[in-house]
Amino acid sequence: MAYLEELFEVSQRRACDVLGVDRTTVRYRSQRSDDAGIREQMRALAAERRRFGYRRLHWLLGREGVSINHKKFRRLYREEKLQVRRRGGRKRALGTRSPMAIPQGRNQRWSLDFVSDAFACGRGFRILAVVDDFTRECLALVADTSISGLRVARELDWAIAERSRPAMVVSDNGTELTSMAILRWSKERDVEWHYIAPGKPQQNGLIESFNARLRDECLNETIFTSLTQARSVLAAWRHDYNNHRPHSSLGNKTPAEMAALASGQPGWGLTPSPVAITPTHGHQQGRRLYS
Repeated sequence: MAYLEELFEVSQRRACDVLGVDRTTVRYRSQRSDDAGIREQMRALAAERRRFGYRRLHWLLGREGVSINHKKFRRLYREEKLQVRRRGGRKRALGTRSPMAIPQGRNQRWSLDFVSDAFACGRGFRILAVVDDFTRECLALVADTSISGLRVARELDWAIAERSRPAMVVSDNGTELTSMAILRWSKERDVEWHYIAPGKPQQNGLIESFNARLRDECLNETIFTSLTQARSVLAAWRHDYNNHRPHSSLGNKTPAEMAALASGQPGWGLTPSPVAITPTHGHQQGRRLYS
């Protein structure tokens, strides 16, 4: 409208008639304040609480006595570009990255992993498997609908009470196994925890091989109707696996026979051979592992 007034030298009334615009719309001047004080408080609070979205910030400002409609607050929040950016990926626990030593005796290295299955009704459940990498003994098969990191730590304590403390535990980077409960347990029990590289299950091949035997010989052969039945079946299969099933990599001995043989030779387990040259930065080469 200002362009028409200047170009054709017409009045505001004439320009409005040509454009079909109401003169009250043209003459309107916003009475809205710039909300500078609220914006400043928002920026200060967002800088302090960087991962809080607009809902939490609105609630915190309300506690400080700032009364503002949530829709207006969201508009100001967006104008100030305070949106929380989604993280690219979750932070992973580092654990130990030095090469693992080949176990030369019992309790030098345990491997952990989860196996999933489902009941006949379709509801899923998980199984925590713990294996001794030297004797191939299955130390635990824990079935439940949900297994947290705290539960994993508790099951490891029970396994240690039956046997002895391991020198190293190997696992993938699953959420339960990188939780604060597991990191705290590893530090308190003085057990070295080794995380394999993400997407590299072959680095923990022994537990993957065990999982394949478990699925082929037990899970795929059984229709589970309840958690109690699943625990009973897994306990029976674990006993058979440890005491009666010959293992080809053990010279067709059972894991229990291998454990008895290993316990009768105290010289084993004192000088494990590394699978690769240990890096010189911050690690000692040829470190001993004790059972």
